[in-house]
Amino acid sequence: MAMVKWDPLRELRLMQDQMSRLLDSSRNLGGEPLEEGLWQPPVDIYEDDREVVVKMEVPEVDQKDIQVQIEDNILIIHGERKLEREEKKHNYHRIECFYGNFRRTFALPASVDQDKVVANCEKGMLKIVLPKKVEAKPRQIDVEMKP
Repeated sequence: MAMVKWDPLRELRLMQDQMSRLLDSSRNLGGEPLEEGLWQPPVDIYEDDREVVVKMEVPEVDQKDIQVQIEDNILIIHGERKLEREEKKHNYHRIECFYGNFRRTFALPASVDQDKVVANCEKGMLKIVLPKKVEAKPRQIDVEMKP
């Protein structure tokens, strides 16, 4: 029987790593409701006069595993990042990347034209373009003077 020396500092480091991961995954950023799952892909959202753009980092996510929908003026993005291990080829020492299901939701402004939304995914970046509705511009009406 082999004797294994117990290392209490190693146990504390492992516990600290687990607690850090738990706290990182539970942060509720930007008032967004906390959803199930540990992985929440980061997003950038910006707009100009013509459109609102949502860019989401989805590295190693197959495009067929991403769904984008709009329901009751809420943009819903969900999908899955799969861990594909081949036990014969890889002996993992650490797995720190998040895998599994994700779901992000964002309230849309009323100015978005939901019928013209487009999404594409290229090089691990999902880009959703939400065009704004063409607003009716005030029109000057000339008053004719009749004799």
